[in-house]
Amino acid sequence: MSITIDIRVKKANKIYYEGDTITGTIGINSPTEFKHDGIVLIMEGLVSLQLSPKNIGIFEAFYNSVKPVQLCYSVSDVSGPGKLPPGKTDIPFEIPLNPKGNKTIYETYHGVFINIQYTLKCDLKRGFLTKDIVKVAEFIVEYKQCSQTTKCEKAITKPINFLITPESLEGGSDLGTIPRFKICGTIDSTVCCIAKPFSGKLVIEKTEIPIKSIDLQLVRVETCGCAEGYARDVTEIQNIQIGEGNVACGIDIPIYMIFPRLFTCPTLITTNFKVEFEVNVVVIFENDHLVSENFPIILTRA
Repeated sequence: MSITIDIRVKKANKIYYEGDTITGTIGINSPTEFKHDGIVLIMEGLVSLQLSPKNIGIFEAFYNSVKPVQLCYSVSDVSGPGKLPPGKTDIPFEIPLNPKGNKTIYETYHGVFINIQYTLKCDLKRGFLTKDIVKVAEFIVEYKQCSQTTKCEKAITKPINFLITPESLEGGSDLGTIPRFKICGTIDSTVCCIAKPFSGKLVIEKTEIPIKSIDLQLVRVETCGCAEGYARDVTEIQNIQIGEGNVACGIDIPIYMIFPRLFTCPTLITTNFKVEFEVNVVVIFENDHLVSENFPIILTRA
């Protein structure tokens, strides 16, 4: 049996806010007594930027702008050199969550080309001829809802009504190939609190061809770059079917979607990167013709 390390934070949900003190224990399990040269705990917040393959080589300036951005960094000496007994040893720790210099702490976000991640790394030093033992654990950072900074701008209800017809479609000049239809609905708000569902309703008023499926698609729009140019990539987060089969006309179809944790965050616009979100209402007819309506949305925590 080898030596194992476990990092446990006090909060069961692992959610912390800027200015909090992260408390917990480092659990070390060993079959025998052993010496060590010290135990160090490192707290780090990092924004990792990555270019999609289609953008590599287009802008040489990107290679400087996509370097990781360190938001916070703190080192705590948990224990000096010494010995640990056989069995399990729990060592308590406290480490503050504060930004580094003039940096800003953003919410945890796991994207495709942009990642904002906060980790605790325990490094148990074993000496010159023995490999150190390292354990990394992630914790989650969210904005405080009571914050008065612009990053926590309060969600203001902005309902919009929409109408989808062959004539309203972009690039729909060749109307002969598009079935005649009329779809209307309401989005309750395009400025959304991330902790509340995205909602609204949709009505099929008329259609020449039966409808096979109606989908609600949430997409992320990630932008990396600098003054010399930007790389913008749109990727799907989730797809929810809200109608299936020969959807009846004249019936209110509810639009309801929960924003997934970690894969969404409050809309973020900075100098080097942006994280934005959009919702698509996608209608697929029985002849496999597809039409969609796009709604840019703003997410906020307050």
